[in-house]
Amino acid sequence: MSLEINIGKRTATIELLSKDKSIHTFLVDGVEYVVDVVRFAKGTYSMLYNDRSFFIELIEGKDSKKYYVNTKNLSYELEVIDAESRYLKNKNKGGLDSADNSIVSPMPGKVVKVLVQKGDAVQQGQTLIIVAAMKMESEYKVSRDGIVAEVLVKDGDTVDGNQTLIVIE
Repeated sequence: MSLEINIGKRTATIELLSKDKSIHTFLVDGVEYVVDVVRFAKGTYSMLYNDRSFFIELIEGKDSKKYYVNTKNLSYELEVIDAESRYLKNKNKGGLDSADNSIVSPMPGKVVKVLVQKGDAVQQGQTLIIVAAMKMESEYKVSRDGIVAEVLVKDGDTVDGNQTLIVIE
C-alpha cells in the first residue's frame, strides 16, 4: 500500500516494499531506498542510508496524520495523505470537480443509489449519487445548477478512486 506524504510544498509517494528486522526497503517516487531503521524510544529513530547516519525525532501533531519531524539541522511539518484522509477531504468538497463539471469518486467504493438520469435538471445542493466506501455512505451533491449530461454508473457498480460517476452541463 502506498501513501502520499506532504512535506512543505512537496508531495512524495512512498511505499514500504519489504522489512527484514531493521532493514526497510522503500519506494519513494519510483526510486528504491534500502534504509536501516532503529527505534530508540517512542518517536525517536536512527536511520542509516548509504553509510550516512540520521537521527530523527517524530512528534505527532494535532491529529494522527500530521507530524513534526526534527533532524540535527532541519525541522519539517508533514502530513500523511492516505485513502481515508483523501476520501474525507474530497467528500467535504461535495464531489463536484468544477474543472470538468463531473462528480468523481475520491476512492474505491460501491454505488448505493443513483438518484438522477441523463437530461435531469439539477439544483445546487441536490444529492445526485450515494457511494459506500470504508464502511461509510457518502452523498455527492451538485455545487451549482445544471443538467445531467451523462450517468456513467448504475446502482451496485463497483467504482475506482478518481472515477468519474456523473457529468453535469
